[in-house]
Amino acid sequence: MAAEGDFLARYRAVSNKLKKRFLRKPNVAEASEQFGHLAKELRQQDCLQYAAFCNLAMARCEQTLFNAPGEALALTDAARLFLSSEKENHSLRVLGFDEHLQAALNCYSFASKVYVEMNQPMMAASLCLELGNALKEMNRPGEAIVHYQRAAELQTQMPVEALLSMGEMASCKILTQMQLMCQERGLQLPGTSTPVGAFLDIVARCEISRVLLLMLLEPPPQKLLPEHAQTLERYAWESFDPHSQVTFLPENVFLLLQSVVMACQEKDTESLKSLQTELWPVLTAELNHLLHLVVQERITPSGQGI
Repeated sequence: MAAEGDFLARYRAVSNKLKKRFLRKPNVAEASEQFGHLAKELRQQDCLQYAAFCNLAMARCEQTLFNAPGEALALTDAARLFLSSEKENHSLRVLGFDEHLQAALNCYSFASKVYVEMNQPMMAASLCLELGNALKEMNRPGEAIVHYQRAAELQTQMPVEALLSMGEMASCKILTQMQLMCQERGLQLPGTSTPVGAFLDIVARCEISRVLLLMLLEPPPQKLLPEHAQTLERYAWESFDPHSQVTFLPENVFLLLQSVVMACQEKDTESLKSLQTELWPVLTAELNHLLHLVVQERITPSGQGI
């Protein structure tokens, strides 16, 4: 395994080739290739942060050569290596100042910027999503939100993908947390877990929002969180007794929501339009807008033809 001193010596040897000399032009392409080889070797030896530094040097070479695709790729590799190094430190409980994470954030940001300059916003958005997902997995949801938001901004030409990013950002998780807080800490009817007063209103609004968001985003079963799967189960047609499952919604609202779920699953747009009319008077402006998006998505898939 290459020692740190060996890495530094080889890194400096390649870097020295980039120095300008009298009547001699640096061979930037050759240096870039050598940095790439060194990065690959270090990655195989599990020296992730050193491999990342080599990829960064490679990105600078590609920038000098005006090779934007090569620069973006090298920056992305560096970002992923720094991120892997940070995760490894966390798993080993190594104390630090998140320096590898900060380096990864910078590399993702620069790579995304290069893709935007290349007029490839979807590639930039995919990097934002990748970073957002990684931060969420590392229990940093507050930091992840910024990157989900940026992804949505870059996906303006792809409405469904933008909505998915926004869904991650607003995420039913926030609604779930609100609902749990109301149920766990709000005022309740004696002898029951049913909240009362303002707490009941908040729980009901969160429940309706979650159902409509799930209908709008349509996450595949393998990506459905357990709490969201439980939400949908409450609206399965087998749940013919609403008050045995949902005690915080009026029976008529529960039945209408149940019908919305079935209509979405059956892609029955005419029934959806009818249900929208029936639900309109009992929903808030925000929830009605959400329901409108659900209906429009079924009428014009992927937002085309509006």
